[in-house]
Amino acid sequence: MNREKIIVIDFGGQYNQLVARRVRECNVYCEIYSYKTELDKIRQMKPKGIILTGGPDSCYREGAASCERALFELGIPVLGLCYGAQLMMHVLGGHVCKAPVREYGRIEVTVNSSSPLFANVEKKTICWMSHNDYIERAAPGFEVIAHTPDCPVAAVQWKEKKLYGIQFHPEVLHTVEGTRMLSNFVYEVCGCAGDWRMDAFVDNTIKTIRERVGGGRVLCALSGGVDSSVAAVMLSKAVGDQLTCVFVDHGLLRKNEGDEVEEVFGPNGPYDLNFVRVNAQERFYGKLKGIEEPEQKRKIIGEEFIRVFEEEAKKIGAVDFLVQGTIYPDVVESGLGGESAVIKSHHNVGGLPDYVDFKEIIEPLRDLFKDEVRKAGLELGIPQKLVYRQPFPGPGLGIRIVGEVTAEKVRMVQEADAIYREEIAKAGLDKSIGQYFAALTNMRSVGVMGDERTYDYAVALRAVSTVDFMTAEVSQIPWDVLGKVANRIVNEVRNVSRVLYDVTGKPPATIEFE
Repeated sequence: MNREKIIVIDFGGQYNQLVARRVRECNVYCEIYSYKTELDKIRQMKPKGIILTGGPDSCYREGAASCERALFELGIPVLGLCYGAQLMMHVLGGHVCKAPVREYGRIEVTVNSSSPLFANVEKKTICWMSHNDYIERAAPGFEVIAHTPDCPVAAVQWKEKKLYGIQFHPEVLHTVEGTRMLSNFVYEVCGCAGDWRMDAFVDNTIKTIRERVGGGRVLCALSGGVDSSVAAVMLSKAVGDQLTCVFVDHGLLRKNEGDEVEEVFGPNGPYDLNFVRVNAQERFYGKLKGIEEPEQKRKIIGEEFIRVFEEEAKKIGAVDFLVQGTIYPDVVESGLGGESAVIKSHHNVGGLPDYVDFKEIIEPLRDLFKDEVRKAGLELGIPQKLVYRQPFPGPGLGIRIVGEVTAEKVRMVQEADAIYREEIAKAGLDKSIGQYFAALTNMRSVGVMGDERTYDYAVALRAVSTVDFMTAEVSQIPWDVLGKVANRIVNEVRNVSRVLYDVTGKPPATIEFE
């Protein structure tokens, strides 16, 4: 679609997805591209502005991630963040070197509020620093607009050329006025109008899908999760009875979830969808037998999904399009968005087989973060209960079981997860936690039950608070609630004798276990 755009040039830093997310919060569309993207491609995209991200390199080191000087001569506003600021100075003739004092964490920064970048920002503001190198001398033409006691060049500007660099990270919440700074860049410097609105996105996407599909037949891969549910309703509004939704019960769902999905989307549900349920539990268990490596499990599940959909398409007749609920974090974490490493291959992106027997794949939500998907769902009239239900990955419990997947292990994690979710709801915590679930570790340990020795599995509980699912903090569940959950699990779930609570945030961990 033809819309104003800010592009993020990715140099491999840990907060790159968050930069794009914060820009979108300003109602400006933003995408991530690798630093290896050709200059001509950037020019053709006609972005309103460019943001250079942080990264792990030293810009003066041979072979470090870099960019052409011409990037700063396109006449497009550029904002460099941390490594991006250092690189801008290095390329344009400044001097970057090892900092005499490393800065990390919350630091008070003194800013020049007359700069467009710092308009309406407090003169002394708390920012998040994370750097070993620093800008010792700004490049010719630039003026220093911020400093700290240990960082004399904490921000620079060449106002006439609309080039800006800041040593800290405005995208993280620890930078108190970071969102205001990014808003200043996209509006005051780049002149954006702020046309990224969910109602317009939904209307335009439905229109685009209708034109693209024409009279063709469409099959939607419906898992019952938030993403695929929103995609299914969107496609239904676009093409009506040309759509068939196929729900594959791969035996890796939460307890009773297959029946719950059918109740909502099946013939007796509120949506007028052509709904097909395929019970393929044994088929998936057979494919996963003996497989322990997480990436291999994801790819097996992804390929088997496609093969089931292909078979169902042949039963329906000539199906031209396959619809998936792929969202932007799936693309980024699968290594397709920018320069960051592959975190995990999502079954509907990096896990797709080389050959797919459909003319085209439609991914209407591919540009959206999770919270934007929920906003789209509300725009489509989907009830809040469905839109805000707990997220569930496409590979299901296959990636919540560490190691080999078996029917017996699925039973254990299903029962433990059901107990956990039930107690969280009873405690009134289900609305305040972003995501929570039980996973089965591959650790077995000695225990004692009924005066007898046991050697059974350990269940791990996970609960995080998050807005965009790109970063997350551990939820502090009261000990009495955790104690009750643990007591019920070891007493009610056969072959489980130990319960652990995961207190790791994202990063460094991912939300899911595999």
